[in-house]
Amino acid sequence: MALPLVLKTETFSLLGPMTLKAVDGEEFVRHGWPPGRSVLLLDAVPEDQRSSLLQVPWGAVMSSKPSEVSTAAPVLRHPDPHQGVRPGDIIEVNPDRPMLRVLYRRGDNGNVIFATERCNSFCLMCSQPPREEADEWRVRQNIELVDLIDRDEPSLAITGGEPTLLGEGLVDIIRACGRALPDTDLQVLSNGRGFADSDLALRVRAVSHPKLQWNIPLYADVSAIHDYVVQSASAFDQTIRGLYKLAEAGQRIEIRVVLHRPTVARLAGLARFIYRNLSFVRHVALMGIEPIGFARANHAALWIDPVDYQGELSEAVTFLHGNGIPVSLYNLPLCVLRQDLRAFAARSISNWKNVYLPACGACSLQKRCAGFFASIDKKWTSHGVTAVVSEGEAP
Repeated sequence: MALPLVLKTETFSLLGPMTLKAVDGEEFVRHGWPPGRSVLLLDAVPEDQRSSLLQVPWGAVMSSKPSEVSTAAPVLRHPDPHQGVRPGDIIEVNPDRPMLRVLYRRGDNGNVIFATERCNSFCLMCSQPPREEADEWRVRQNIELVDLIDRDEPSLAITGGEPTLLGEGLVDIIRACGRALPDTDLQVLSNGRGFADSDLALRVRAVSHPKLQWNIPLYADVSAIHDYVVQSASAFDQTIRGLYKLAEAGQRIEIRVVLHRPTVARLAGLARFIYRNLSFVRHVALMGIEPIGFARANHAALWIDPVDYQGELSEAVTFLHGNGIPVSLYNLPLCVLRQDLRAFAARSISNWKNVYLPACGACSLQKRCAGFFASIDKKWTSHGVTAVVSEGEAP
């Protein structure tokens, strides 16, 4: 079961917001995180070591019994230990809020750097509905976050909102990642529009991050459908220009297509468009929809059972793969896919929002299946969901 990212807590003597690396004694000694930027998980420290460790000038100390802690550092009440904070995690605390937010969980497969809540699109299926607020302060917080992330973290994503709205702030975050995490795959989820009429791609190229990739959505081969999906006029033209700017700047690019009723209708045409006009992309991801945010309000316009678009999906995948463009299927359970498509499916759903349905218990494919988003309900469940008893059995 995934651990929650927001937890109730109490703070004592905390003067302002802090971003802190969670450590016990072993974590502190092994990795040498700066104590002033760390929170000591006192409950995880053996009794005979607590007195000496409490002499260290910690950013904060966390305990299930804060009234019994003698320290000059701010004290936090440890949440339920079964849903709590573990060594290696990174938390954000604020004396004005009776909660803590986990910004990074060691070992999770979906850790993100949240850049901004603002966006210049208004996608029908947006899982993170945008809000117009001044949040440039996130740049500094995210740079502090990057400095505390495990150096062997395999991958991170920068997301939003639309990260390019931060302008030079986004460049600063990417630069911080390149400095602190040069071996970490860094993927930026962007609509690409911000590159169309600016030199942002050149400024990013100057950073020379060795493992940077841009994941850009393109929903059709014609502007009318793409612009309808993102609810913004001229978005298709801006995205295409942005893609070419990124390519000219030598950036790695993945095209992402969320699969729903409007996009499935042109899926084969889009595959051919990508091959003919965007052959520089390194990967195409065809993605099942996440039933949250705006998607719930737009169910009637969006929902199509994955079982009912297997023909279109197979045509697009076969064309892209056959023409040398790597393609994957994200967020789709194996049981609803034709057998010829299962080899392209990935376990892509972040583990903090990943679930399996009762039918999955007897399925022979569960260990390599993406499963479902935790926000799924009956309206968003395919009638093709079933346990696959053996690999050779049709779904």
